[in-house]
Amino acid sequence: MGKKAVLIGCNYTGTKAELKGCSNDVKKMQRCLIDRYGFSEGDIKILIDTDDSYTQPTGRNIRNALALLIKSAETGDVLFVHYSGHGTRLPAETGEEDDTGYDECIVPCDMNLITDDDIRELVDKVPKGCRITFVSDSCHSGGLIDDAKEQIGESCKDDCEDKEENGSGLGFVGTIIQKTGDALQSAFSHDNIAEDSTLTNRSLPLDTLVDILKQKTGNHNINVGNVRPTLFDVFGEDSTPKIKKFMKVLMDTFKGGTGAEDGGGFLGKIGVLAQDFLKEKFENNADYGKPAMETEVGGKQDAYAGSKKNKLPENGILISGCQSDQTSADATPSADRAEPFGALSHAIQMIIQETDGKVSNRELVVKARNSLKKQGFKQRPGLYCDDKHVDSPFIC
Repeated sequence: MGKKAVLIGCNYTGTKAELKGCSNDVKKMQRCLIDRYGFSEGDIKILIDTDDSYTQPTGRNIRNALALLIKSAETGDVLFVHYSGHGTRLPAETGEEDDTGYDECIVPCDMNLITDDDIRELVDKVPKGCRITFVSDSCHSGGLIDDAKEQIGESCKDDCEDKEENGSGLGFVGTIIQKTGDALQSAFSHDNIAEDSTLTNRSLPLDTLVDILKQKTGNHNINVGNVRPTLFDVFGEDSTPKIKKFMKVLMDTFKGGTGAEDGGGFLGKIGVLAQDFLKEKFENNADYGKPAMETEVGGKQDAYAGSKKNKLPENGILISGCQSDQTSADATPSADRAEPFGALSHAIQMIIQETDGKVSNRELVVKARNSLKKQGFKQRPGLYCDDKHVDSPFIC
């Protein structure tokens, strides 16, 4: 059985999006994988933006690292991904009446967003008999593996959360947590870490993303309604498959001359600006849209934001730092404390230490919810996976 991992930390140093604890999360998780779970250092790929000796966590590099991780996997292998950084949500931009969702994204250091659909496409390529655990200590991460079944998530609030804390409503596992989980909780009972720390949300607001893209491109006409065309314009071939699909449908509509006249659809949404933008690009470079036009698209719905209601993924396990409508915390403790960290990442490390790594996916998330609540954090981690993985050991 092979054990392989990709660990990603984006601090965005020197930008409006700067965080403090993401690289620290990665280094602690690397040590944990080696010491607690028997991973070899050579089988752990690290991408951080605070040290030039490591691969930088750009959109292209992250996708390549994940693709290589999955391509190298064999039946029985254990795959693990940890992401610490910003999350964001891109609203629909097609203008179609039935396109009303959001693309939940992780934010690489170069702002080349990777969507939940992109991650789902990768998870679908995991070989049979192999599983991949994805921990995302970022905001809006509750749906990052698109269509993964919610086990502990947005429906598990208030009453359900109290049941978890009391050990009821979870059957045998809940009873175990009630009887044996007090040690970790008491470790935090005297210590409101959230109150004693400087907190930054690991959520990249769209206006901040737009400002960074304006600075990156020198184009001040970028707005929330044309983020996807801007990402394609900046990154071209290196933009994500979901962005290329969006642009292919947009370009097909543009070349077909439909959508703008009736005020609806793709060109109706961004209207004259979109037409002028694409016209100028094609006049200056006939191959401008080639990376998008070569992308396979089944229909315009492939470009829609949000879930396409795919078959549930069988091999993917997502542990999210919060719900899709919540923010995860990046905490910088006061001077006499430890270095900055992500709230979920810190909780996971404490739980692994307390349990010597012998904890199921469900137990881990329940314990993380309870400990974060006691520490003063409002975020609620989630678990999304097939039923058969709920009570499987965390990682391996």
